[in-house]
Amino acid sequence: MPDDSRLPSTHVTLRLPADLVEQFDRIATAMDRPRSWVMLRALRQYLEAEGAEIAEDIESLAQLDRGEGKPFETIFAEAEQIIKQAEKKKRPRK
Repeated sequence: MPDDSRLPSTHVTLRLPADLVEQFDRIATAMDRPRSWVMLRALRQYLEAEGAEIAEDIESLAQLDRGEGKPFETIFAEAEQIIKQAEKKKRPRK
């Protein structure tokens, strides 16, 4: 994780269920870190995983909107060709 102490920051107010805050507090206490440090790590991990997938989906949809996609038939034909080539390589030579 990057060192965020030198990055500009913004104050955010967020309502969370009490049990979730308690979980963050337990982890922060166990790690001898501030709650905000634990929450920041959790948010970064989310953005690197599920958040990245959502961002990729958004970009893919934007590419389609710009007409940058290929017709399904073309993709399917390309996939069939790749499979046929792989099958030829697997066949033992006589």
